[in-house]
Amino acid sequence: MFPEYRELISSMKNTDPHFTRLFNRHNELDHAIKQIETRMPGYNDLEVESLKKEKLRIKDELYVLLKKADA
Repeated sequence: MFPEYRELISSMKNTDPHFTRLFNRHNELDHAIKQIETRMPGYNDLEVESLKKEKLRIKDELYVLLKKADA
């Protein structure tokens, strides 16, 4: 995620608790989605869709924080 901001992400994870919480939650959601899609045949599409929307919302918020920090 955001390879152009790799160094900034590392720095912000060490200095910004809000960013760190969002970053970790994004990774948790990513892992959960992959687990559901690969290990649970007949999984609930609505549940996965909801998780994906939350993950995207967090990704958008992370991007905004990165852009502000990079300015």
